[in-house]
Amino acid sequence: MAADINRVTITGRLTRDPDMRQTAAGDPVCRLRVAVNGRGRDEAGEWTDRPAFFDVVAFGRGGEAAGSHLSKGRRVGVDGRLSWREWEDADGARRQAVEVVASEVLFLDSRPSGAGSAAEAAGEPGGGDDIPF
Repeated sequence: MAADINRVTITGRLTRDPDMRQTAAGDPVCRLRVAVNGRGRDEAGEWTDRPAFFDVVAFGRGGEAAGSHLSKGRRVGVDGRLSWREWEDADGARRQAVEVVASEVLFLDSRPSGAGSAAEAAGEPGGGDDIPF
């Protein structure tokens, strides 16, 4: 029997700024929401864009880099695996979600002008553009 494959690669734009948090152990976690456009025909037979929205979570140094360098509207590429989770919300209702756990996030467009980091201002290389983690 062949092994199962769990791999996903998406390219799209962030729908909101990254959400940086920490695990109970203090490890950084960055949550992203990525919109990916697809094309399909509507009821009239016309081609239209159909967006799909994906929740992405990046851990460790990669999560820190994404949280520091990305913002709403930026183009990203994400390579990772799908993860399903289930929990009970505050009202006692069971909730479920499928998210992409990133192994790599690529910053696909340049940073808007005037958005340089303190390291760049000090003359250090960086910016994070097109750099995978």
